[in-house]
Amino acid sequence: MSTPADTQSPDRTKFQQWLVDLPLTPNAISIAGLIGNIIAAVLVWQEHYVLAGVAFILGSVMDTLDGRYSRMSGKGTRFGAFLDSTLDRMEEGIVLAAIVMVFAKHADDVNAGIAALAAVFSLLVSYTRARAEGLGLDGKAGIGSRAVRVVILSIGLVLGGNELIDGLDLLPASIWLLAGLGIFTTLQRMWHVRQQLNTPGQG
Repeated sequence: MSTPADTQSPDRTKFQQWLVDLPLTPNAISIAGLIGNIIAAVLVWQEHYVLAGVAFILGSVMDTLDGRYSRMSGKGTRFGAFLDSTLDRMEEGIVLAAIVMVFAKHADDVNAGIAALAAVFSLLVSYTRARAEGLGLDGKAGIGSRAVRVVILSIGLVLGGNELIDGLDLLPASIWLLAGLGIFTTLQRMWHVRQQLNTPGQG
């Protein structure tokens, strides 16, 4: 008797072959994501927040697709995985740096400092996971994953600068939330690693 897996496998094979035949590579998708985020950063600097939000969302979608395309097409490489992770960190930092510059341009030192803090701890959230996994431990604990941070920043940009809705500017609030979430998640991951190392057979 055939199973659902048996009946689906030919279609899945055809789809995978179609992906392999596409003139695309996961690295090309990763670089497209980087370009999208650079455009978003330039638009933030020019204070076109809605367009910046759209560019940031599209760039972030590319960041999501490159890994999935790599797995489904079988075109992934070890360097591609390294490039993907590196560009993810770079992209988030570029956009947050542009936000710091805009606040600084308007002499809003408090929000500029909070945006810088958000940038630092977004990197630390990623670093703590990578360092934990380098020690053979689970480093995925915490609520402030990249997906969550992307959603918060996307909302802050699209609804920032009173552009979309007059009198509504969520960019400062989103930056404060990102900074707080980054600090909390970094501490969560540090605690999680500590707990694992205190478990018999781990430390």
